Amino acid sequence: MQFGLFYEHQLPRPWGPDAELALYQQALDQVELADRLGLHYVWEVEHHFLEEYSHSSAPEVFLAACSQRTKRIRLGHGVMLMPSAYNHPARAAERIATLDLVSNGRVDWGTGESATAMEMGGFNMKPDNKTAMWRESTEQAANMLAMEPYPGFTGEYFSMPPRNILPKPAQRPHPPMWMACSRRESIHRAAQHGMGALTFAFVEPEQAAKWVEEYYAIIRSEACVPLGHTVNPNVALVSGMSVHEDEQEAIRRGLDGFRFFGYSLGYYGLFGAHRPGRDNVWDKFLEVKDSLPDNAGRGGIGTPAQVREHLLRYEAIGVDQVIFVQQSGRNRHEHICESLELFAHTLLPEFQARETERQKRKQAELAPFITAALARKQRTAPLTADAIPVVEAFGRKGAKVGVAQASTFDDRGGAISVPRFDPHARKQ
Repeated sequence: MQFGLFYEHQLPRPWGPDAELALYQQALDQVELADRLGLHYVWEVEHHFLEEYSHSSAPEVFLAACSQRTKRIRLGHGVMLMPSAYNHPARAAERIATLDLVSNGRVDWGTGESATAMEMGGFNMKPDNKTAMWRESTEQAANMLAMEPYPGFTGEYFSMPPRNILPKPAQRPHPPMWMACSRRESIHRAAQHGMGALTFAFVEPEQAAKWVEEYYAIIRSEACVPLGHTVNPNVALVSGMSVHEDEQEAIRRGLDGFRFFGYSLGYYGLFGAHRPGRDNVWDKFLEVKDSLPDNAGRGGIGTPAQVREHLLRYEAIGVDQVIFVQQSGRNRHEHICESLELFAHTLLPEFQARETERQKRKQAELAPFITAALARKQRTAPLTADAIPVVEAFGRKGAKVGVAQASTFDDRGGAISVPRFDPHARKQ
């Protein structure tokens, strides 16, 4: 089993003038430490307007910074919001490819729809359309990365003419693709699309075992038809994590932060009523925190022996990766780092020793099913050479776009006359 870190960039009120600066710099330090210790992934969300719960609206920037301070850890979008109201598919493809290049091929491309009224309303999205928008944009962004040139598309929510999307990623045809999942039905959908399941739900091993079994049954079946150009058979789930030799100290350092993570998620997704820029989510949490029930992710908070037992239960049912929620609530930076170091020294080597061999067996066993799935994919036909449209520069048509007049250049770009600078050209 592999292990990752999960970042929302949570920041409970009150905020000092340098609070977000410290938050981001500490997170970068934590990721650098995790890379040095041998953890496998860092996952960064994309959210908008979700005060206190998530100050992570530009994950590609944070992950790019991580890429320059690390050497091995994989950099995961957990997730990029793919409906075109959030991210134009061409811009999504360009950013994924660029991040893959600057990280030397370490990107995992998690995708999702979004689920909150705060975000969808802010971008004038209709909730009923979000799944269809996700599917359309995700499939086309994958085509943009894999095809040269991209042949264009006319869809229900997004259209564009043929263009060659640049740059291309280091991982061809594109980085491994994942889909955000929160329930059984979405895990099935991830498998049907040949995508990894990023399971953002805290579930006991007994329930998770059924999800994993059904996911891999679909991967092996004719129902698996890849949305992208690869198959990424993986199931990841999230867990709290605070490790200390003293159980009560582990709880003191990590439990309130983990509970705030769950509370604030529910606040924006299920039961909250929020006034932007005015309401205090942390204060509301404090009013009810002692009555909040524990969930399966609570098992990652305790002594090394207790956390080991928690993780072994998920390894036994075939979970591929556990993603640790540490940076949550008011959990302190130094405690997060100490917990990471203790985990790496006491637990990680044991799991890593088994993981290398498990990966070899898994890849060999699934190889024929992946080949069959890719053969079922209905691929977008590439353009023939004579079908690629010619795009004429504006100047050839006499358009005034603040560059130069059409008479300035001949058909080969040779200068005919010296252009006269027009300071008002851009306003015309």
